[in-house]
Amino acid sequence: MATVPTMTKVIVVVGAGIVGVASAIWLRRAGHDVTLIDKGAPGMGASYGNAGLLAQWAVVPVTTPKLWRDAPRYLMDPNSPLFVKWGHVPRMLPWLAQYMRNATDKRTRQIVSSLSPLLLDAVDQHRSLIQGTSVENWVRDSKMTFVYRNRAGFDADAYGWRMKAIVGMTPTVITGDVVQEIEPILSADHRCIAVLEGQGHVTDPGKYVASLAQYFETLGGRVVCAEVRDLQKGPDGQIICVQTDQDHFDCDAAVITAGIWSKELTRKLGLRIPLEAERGYHVIFENPTETPYNPMMMVDGKFGVNAMDMGLRCAGTVELGDHHTGPSTAPIALLKKHAAAAFPRMSFSGTQEWMGFRPSTPDSMPLIGELGSSGIFVGFGHQHIGLTAGPKTGRILAQMISGQHPNIDLSTFDPARFSR
Repeated sequence: MATVPTMTKVIVVVGAGIVGVASAIWLRRAGHDVTLIDKGAPGMGASYGNAGLLAQWAVVPVTTPKLWRDAPRYLMDPNSPLFVKWGHVPRMLPWLAQYMRNATDKRTRQIVSSLSPLLLDAVDQHRSLIQGTSVENWVRDSKMTFVYRNRAGFDADAYGWRMKAIVGMTPTVITGDVVQEIEPILSADHRCIAVLEGQGHVTDPGKYVASLAQYFETLGGRVVCAEVRDLQKGPDGQIICVQTDQDHFDCDAAVITAGIWSKELTRKLGLRIPLEAERGYHVIFENPTETPYNPMMMVDGKFGVNAMDMGLRCAGTVELGDHHTGPSTAPIALLKKHAAAAFPRMSFSGTQEWMGFRPSTPDSMPLIGELGSSGIFVGFGHQHIGLTAGPKTGRILAQMISGQHPNIDLSTFDPARFSR
């Protein structure tokens, strides 16, 4: 538990996903007066629909050198996990140009080095957040199984595994008939798996975050359902008030953890942060007759598989587009097609489908820190690692606001890096 500060601050946290709720809990534990505001129910944004994987292994960005070769192929292949809302592409071109500039070996290694301290202890960070609470049972220890068609598929993924090995992630590779002995749910077409020990997952991310918000209230925190309209600064440039559609909330500090919606809020502050939505999808197979023993990543289809309380969730794909339009049918259809091929003997009673917005920066790293000396702190842009890194990001923000120095180099997450 963090040290009680010498001065209690009045703090407003904007956004009740995993990062915002974790920030609010750590701030309240540090003795601050904390209000958590969101226009929806806690945990119902991007936190709701992810694969539920505590992806300590997700240190390697999509922007590896292979992307220059893979991107054109993905765009031409109707069975690829990449989709594009072409009408939004002209507005995304500056972001895409920055994104592709990071697809080099040098930048990949720098990103791996930066993300590692944020991710490698993620399971422990979740445990620290929930220890001794009624929320403990949502988090489970597990292995992580990466599924390939054959050993050649694993070998083709060698660059990513070399990057993971740099930070100590080396899998056990299993081939042949033993694959189905370990994971009987898999079709006989899958003849190679790479297994990482010491991982974790969440059995219902939406309820997990909602339960954390309820726990925050038992600590004396306040949860308010309102839409934030503006953040008001005083003559000295310091935050003094958060204005919503219902009321205004005076404060000594504010924390913006609103995911993709942080783009609009920071624009009101005069910032133009290159944040775009990677539209992600999931399908839940209800009452499945089979489930995997451990969470999986189906490497060919680029989707995660996790047995959850409500069924078997298959979550993944990337659709580049805006965050104001509804879901497309093709990504859902592809997820169902891939799942049917991977788990041919599984039957189920029905399906649920969902689409959400991953807030993504062109350098694959979140923004964590204070905006100048304004008293406004941010924690968003986590792309595919929001659930994984949420508790640690919240802890870091609480330490900064409390005048402590987090034991992590935050320079690469500097919110001002895109303004230089």
